[in-house]
Amino acid sequence: MKVKGDDLSKLIENMTQRHHRRSLRLKYYDYSEPGAYFITICTRHHQCIFGEIVEGEMILNTYGKIAQKCWLDIPKHFPNVELDEFVIMPNHIHGIIIITDVGAPLAGALNKRADVGAIHELPLRNLNQLAGAQNKRAGASPAPTIGNIIGTYKSIVVNRCLKIFKKNKLYMGKLWQRNYYERILRDERELNKIREYIINNPIKWELDYENPERKRKYKNVTEYFNSILNE
Repeated sequence: MKVKGDDLSKLIENMTQRHHRRSLRLKYYDYSEPGAYFITICTRHHQCIFGEIVEGEMILNTYGKIAQKCWLDIPKHFPNVELDEFVIMPNHIHGIIIITDVGAPLAGALNKRADVGAIHELPLRNLNQLAGAQNKRAGASPAPTIGNIIGTYKSIVVNRCLKIFKKNKLYMGKLWQRNYYERILRDERELNKIREYIINNPIKWELDYENPERKRKYKNVTEYFNSILNE
């Protein structure tokens, strides 16, 4: 589902105004606030687990279909989340997550290590413990952060894939990298640029930063996506 029209414009405008009031580096940005977030999640060691690219088209295998189904189910677990463009690639997922303002009480950011484009680790147990502690202090459930959403998604995918591995008496090992990449989309230009990037990702697999066979010319993933947005 996409957030369209005036609602999306107002959401991004409000989000941008908050950015101007804060540090440009968003060191203490509350990742439960309404806004549009570009997410990239990679498999461990960039293994191509979810399928393959054939003539510019992503062909999902069983595990890729699980990853896709679980992504589509995110709004069922988080009612204030809507999904925009996304794609399951052989060894990673790109997606735009929209957090809408439903008036949920905010008990403070669970993730204090935020940046405009940043790689975050997901100590899920610690996040859950912190959320529980905040519940007791604030007397209300805090709004879910991007970290909560991605942590839940990754756990569900792991559990469903693990059932298949066990059924076939195979060893799965770790499925995901421990971290993930997120970027706050500041305006509609960035949003549309990232939408275009996601849609064309299978066609441009040979140029993809996450392609293990690609010769990288960028220092890190943040620099890579900065180049995409500045094209």
